[in-house]
Order: sequence, then structure tokens, then C-alpha cells
Amino acid sequence: MAGLEEIRKVRIEKLKAMRAVGLEPYPARAKPGMSLVKTVTSFDKIFQGGQEIVLVGRIMSLRPQGALVFFTLKDGTGSLQGLLKQSETNDADFKNFGEFADIGDFVEVLGKLFLTARGEKTILVKSWRMLSKSLRPLPEKWHGLQDPDEKLRKRYLDLLLDDEARASFEKKAKFWDTARKFMKDRGFLEVETPTLEITTGGAEATPFRTHHNDLDMDVYLRISVGELWQKRLMAAGFPKTFEIGRIYRNEGTDANHVQEFTNLEFYWAYANYEDGMKFTEELYRVLASEVFGQTRFESRDHTFDLKDPWPRMDYVDAVHKATGIDVLKDSDEKMEAKLKELKVVYDGKSRERLVDSLWKYCRRQISGPVFLINHPKLVSPLSKIKSDNPELTERFQIILCGTEVGNGFSELNDPLDQRERFEIQQKLIAKGDKEAMMPDWEFVEMLEYGMPPTCGFGFGESLFALLADKPVRETQAFPLLRPKK
Repeated sequence: MAGLEEIRKVRIEKLKAMRAVGLEPYPARAKPGMSLVKTVTSFDKIFQGGQEIVLVGRIMSLRPQGALVFFTLKDGTGSLQGLLKQSETNDADFKNFGEFADIGDFVEVLGKLFLTARGEKTILVKSWRMLSKSLRPLPEKWHGLQDPDEKLRKRYLDLLLDDEARASFEKKAKFWDTARKFMKDRGFLEVETPTLEITTGGAEATPFRTHHNDLDMDVYLRISVGELWQKRLMAAGFPKTFEIGRIYRNEGTDANHVQEFTNLEFYWAYANYEDGMKFTEELYRVLASEVFGQTRFESRDHTFDLKDPWPRMDYVDAVHKATGIDVLKDSDEKMEAKLKELKVVYDGKSRERLVDSLWKYCRRQISGPVFLINHPKLVSPLSKIKSDNPELTERFQIILCGTEVGNGFSELNDPLDQRERFEIQQKLIAKGDKEAMMPDWEFVEMLEYGMPPTCGFGFGESLFALLADKPVRETQAFPLLRPKK
């Protein structure tokens, strides 16, 4: 069997031979052709009309049989069989197809539709033209790309050959379309906020840093979808806003986390976290039903049904039941000892990081759907405190399959309280906590002008990946990879 370089050399010679006889292997444009999916669905009407049509696409198979050449054409919408008959095609076209056409080439064909003796829908080609000559052979059709790294590195081939992978990306597009329609149908205005920030706000995560040459200063890629900016829009008088966009977190990779991903965040004036829980429960059920056609899922060794009641779980009680630690009263030393006993690896020794690490240990066995509520103030620097317990906040997270797939608040709009919490975060940063939230003093200034009571919520593509039962990285078209050496 010929090797890759030998095949490539042969195809380059074909390319040169085409040009030698006046055929351009890379013309600038093609004639407008009918999509293959429309051709197949309208086949009977076109066939009975007897008109000639133009089709374009990539050759996916070739079967020469003497005076006949069968091939399969694929254009991204569907596929169709093609046939060149020496008796029905001029000699030059038939000869050139046999000499120059290979699997992987993009071609344009002109012909009429007919049914073969076996009843297969086919186009009988009268003439053809090369649109793009391929120099490398496609992977073997039935096995495709087997190496996981190659599947991600050469995603264009993976999507070409793996119908299931292709369908997953189409489903992901529908996921965001459905979310966008849900928001707009309920009166939310879609907005755009900065992706480059002087301070990162809206989450606790390690940011990416870059340099702005014109202003000669360092800036950060955002770690949330404009939380502090959308809150400014609440102060500006917009009652409902949302944004779907990319965010960046310079952290580790696992089934639920990558460094660049898409999130949706919304902000709803004159609403609180109780309103947010009702709203997001409906949103998640709509996403599941319309995108996946179901509400019951088996994913990552968990089973759950979004139609079931969504119970509320108390943060402090949950940690205490699972570990015996009271995160409001027990000492840092006791929490450190428990984490060591549980063999939990965590970064940093601030009290906030200890509390958060204990909770993350506890959540692993929760299948959900569950609303986690009553978060300690320490781990919720942007959330309004509860009126009946100032140590806790009006925050909720949605838990599915042992992970958080949504985070919302009654947003903190007390400027003095916000200033105090930012000062605490500033001290954590000074002590080396890489995930502490950067203070935004201009945001505090905005709060002093006044922001209405607001509910904010965000979720990301990790929810889609969980419902699809795939690691987040596999649901991305082009995840970041190390260059090949």
C-alpha cells in the first residue's frame, strides 16, 4: 500500500497534468448548486421534470467499473450517488475524471437525476469540473481518526468522517440558539461587554494577562461574561440584559473545565434569587427538551431527570453531614486536617479556599437536580447577605452529576458592604491567593449612584457537555493543543 508521501507526489503530478491541458484545479468560484439535502428531498419532482441541475461537493468514494464510474458526493448537508457513463459523457470529461479525480476532491457536476435498477437516487453526470484538488488522502472511511489527539488536532477530518461528532456540534449550536430565544422571548436585551479588562470581576479564577500596546498597560482576558458591566447596565436603567460570549480562565483541564469556553449570563432588575431559581429551572428543562428531546439523562455515572422536583440543599448542612465540619464555626486548622484526611488536593490555605475545597469534596456524589443555597458570605463576595443571618448569602447554584452547572445571586447592591468585601479579597490577593477576586473600585462608585435589586445568573457550555455525556474539550470545535514538535 502506497505511503502518504508517495500518494501526495502522485496527486501533485495530477495537478500539474491538469494545468498542462488547460484545466484549473483551484478555480475561484463554482456555479450555484442545489444543496444535496434539498436534492434528495425534492428528488421525485426534479426527476420527473427531467431538468439538468448543478451539484457541488466532495468526492467521498470512487468505484470505476470500465465504462462506468460511480462516486459519492457529500456537501455538508447530505450525500448523493453520482455516475459517469462513457456513453453519456463526452470523451474528454470521462477521460479527465478517470485520470484526475480522487477521493477528497471537491467537484462541480452537471447532470440529470435518475433511479438505478436498485432504486438508488443518482445523478447521471453530463459534465464536471474540479473545484479543489486534494493532495492528501482522507483517513479510511470506516475507521476515521482513532488517536484522540489527532481527532482534536485534525477536527476538520473528524467532523467530515464522523457523523456523530458532526451532529454533536450542530446540537451545540441549537443549544445556544434555544437559550438565546428563551431569553429574548422573556424580554431580555442581548448586549456585548468588554473582553479585555483592567480588573477581572464576576468570578474567582486565575486570569490570562496580556499587554495593551497603545495604552501601554497590562490588561486581563475576562473571567465572566461581563458581570460587573451588566450590573452597570442595571444602574443605567435597563431592566433585563444577557450576553453569550467567550471567557478565559488560566486553570486546569478536566471533564468540566477548559481554559476558553462560552457562557451565558443574565441580569434581571427588581428580581431576587428566588425568582432566579424558578426562571432557571424552566430554562434548563426547555434546553433539555428542545435540544436533546428528553429530560432524563445518564451522564458520568449519574442519573437524573430535570422534570423531577428540584430540592434545596443547605451549604453549611451539606458540608457538616459529609465531613463533620462546620464551615462557619470550626477553625482553619480543623478544616486543613479534615482535607488532609480526605486526601483532597487544594490550592492555597485561606479560609475561603478551605471552605470551598470542603464543599467541592461533598458535591461529587450529588446527582441532582439540586439547588445549593445559603452559601457563606466568605465564598460569595458579590452576593447579598440574608436578612435573617448575615453570615449567609442569597446565592444559588445548580448541581448536576456532582458538579456546579449554574450560579446565581441576589446581587449585592450595598456599596459599603461591597467595598468591605473587596477589601477582604484584596488581602487574600496580597497573601498569594491566585483565585481571589480583583477589587473594582469604579464598580463600587457605580453602586454609590444606586443599582436596583437584581438577580444575576450564569451557566456555560459545561452544561451542554454534561447533557451530552462528553468532556467539555470534546464538545469544542478547536480546543487548544500543544504544537507538535
